[in-house]
Amino acid sequence: MKVLFIGGTGNISMSVSKLAVEQGIDLYHLNRQKTAKPLPGVKTIQADITKPEECANALKDHTWDVVVNWIAFVENDIRRDFKLFNGKTKQYIFISSASAYQKPLAHPVVTESTPLKNPYWQYSRDKIACEDLLNYYYRNDDFPATFVRPSHTYDTIIPVPIGGSKEYTTIDRMKKGKKIIVHGDGTTLWTLTHSEDFAKGVVGLIGDRHAIGHSFHITSDEILTWDQIHHIIADAAGGEASIVHIPADLLAAYDENLRGQLTGDKSASVMFDNSKIKQFVPGFTATIPFSEGIKRTLDWFHQDPARQIIKEETNAWIDMVIERYEKVYPGNKL
Repeated sequence: MKVLFIGGTGNISMSVSKLAVEQGIDLYHLNRQKTAKPLPGVKTIQADITKPEECANALKDHTWDVVVNWIAFVENDIRRDFKLFNGKTKQYIFISSASAYQKPLAHPVVTESTPLKNPYWQYSRDKIACEDLLNYYYRNDDFPATFVRPSHTYDTIIPVPIGGSKEYTTIDRMKKGKKIIVHGDGTTLWTLTHSEDFAKGVVGLIGDRHAIGHSFHITSDEILTWDQIHHIIADAAGGEASIVHIPADLLAAYDENLRGQLTGDKSASVMFDNSKIKQFVPGFTATIPFSEGIKRTLDWFHQDPARQIIKEETNAWIDMVIERYEKVYPGNKL
């Protein structure tokens, strides 16, 4: 099976690329970086996906069983891909986002039929618009689209919204016993999925004609509170989770960039019903508990000191917000 990944070496997609190669898929990456080191077993096509004419020339002699776009974010990306791949692929998998689901949720158990509506986060609204356009192409032009909605999936990121992601700042604070921020009261329910578990679902959908026209989220079944998540991370890091709870709306008032991530996503208690992906990919199950997965993530950060990015501006922001909050609400530390 001949498959093209647009992207394919990121936090989520690297694990999918590795598993696809292990399972014998003839995998290509579309890559614009001449110096990028190719993943063993992957062929590279040199082109910049943001330059449609360049891509059309690079891809002109190829047809595909499956194309997976990991880096499509706005409607113009979908229009471009439709022109590039309509009639040239048997399946097109769009990597959307579970943050597109209704916020606030009318029901905490999320299925693929949960409405898509997020008034708080532009990123999510753009993903919804991409899905809407792809559905139009599917209905009117038989474009063979499949929709995959990852939730909070981690491998080479620290999965916390403040001082995490590609930063090591909150880990450093935990190791030093400094206070950290957890949004809300810490009891919101959340699901974290290791990218190796996510990969099992995606690879299982690759080439499945029955999945065309369908949407899937692919997550772990493990449910944790945000307090539990931070304590598990602290234990794995050999540090302390000295938590200060601060309302999400107040955090967003200090940093508008947090509004989408918190109000539009991580402040909602969510439980994902994975029945559909298990029906289409028999045997799919997430087997990596967060307590194990975060140790793997921290090991990855520790392999290279350059990955341990500690931002002083983030430290200063956290200290400022905590200081101001505790002047009004002293004794909030847990």
